[in-house]
Amino acid sequence: MKLQFADRSNFNNSSFTTKVKKYPYFLKIWHYHPELELVVVLKSEGTCFVGDSSEKFHEGEIVLLGEILPHMWLSDEDYFQSNPNLSAKAYVMHFKRDYLGSKFFETPEMQHIHSLFERAKNGIKFFDIDKELIQEARDMLKLEGFNKTVAFLTILDKLSRHKSYKLLASQGFLNTYVLSQNKHLDNVHAYIFKNFYKTITLKEAARIAHMNPSAFSRFFKRSKGTSFTRYVTGIRIGYACKLLLGGECSITTVCYESGFNSISNFNRQFRLIMNCSPSDYLREHKKSGSDYE
Repeated sequence: MKLQFADRSNFNNSSFTTKVKKYPYFLKIWHYHPELELVVVLKSEGTCFVGDSSEKFHEGEIVLLGEILPHMWLSDEDYFQSNPNLSAKAYVMHFKRDYLGSKFFETPEMQHIHSLFERAKNGIKFFDIDKELIQEARDMLKLEGFNKTVAFLTILDKLSRHKSYKLLASQGFLNTYVLSQNKHLDNVHAYIFKNFYKTITLKEAARIAHMNPSAFSRFFKRSKGTSFTRYVTGIRIGYACKLLLGGECSITTVCYESGFNSISNFNRQFRLIMNCSPSDYLREHKKSGSDYE
């Protein structure tokens, strides 16, 4: 699976696009585009891959993605079983940072939205969204021209002030990710995110990067600040945490669905990265009443 460019440039006489996307499931396409993307999830649950992060997504959540940030929406396996009771639906908005002019969001009155766009470079997942805000997104789809622009600015204003959110892609990923200079590394990222729950080898990653394994190992560690094996393990443990917090899988199931081949290795690697065992991690989050991370 290669990183794909997605053309979002057809604005149909509008400075930004608003669409309702409805499918049996969200497609497994690792892609990027020069526009920011605002997604309101209405139906479907699954995993959203943003940069080097993996996050479980649920209905009623909002995600804002910055420009040229690789991402992929993947519905849970149940959605691929031709179940007529399951479907995927989202409101999606694409827009350029300067869609109202190169200086508009640099004015004092718009600094809070400018800061929102800066945070969006990592990708932002918003929690505890009011149904009223989702209804405003729904209503905006019916508007045109000036009224539509004002409605969209209002949504951005509210999101910029929303306190419950999480940044997704790590700063390390942003620092090393240069789309125009290293497409081979892009393809390695795509390989990892597509296969992290299966066997992944440095040899295969090196082949994708068109390098010999020794040179690739040195290059990867220099680029990411960690070894290839530790990087993959980190992705797996991050995914395991999301499954544990979902509350639907046993620790043993989480172990194998996250790509580990033994419960003992899973426990050991989890403790190394999270400084606690999977059961302790789950117990602590249940105690604190946290339903997301």
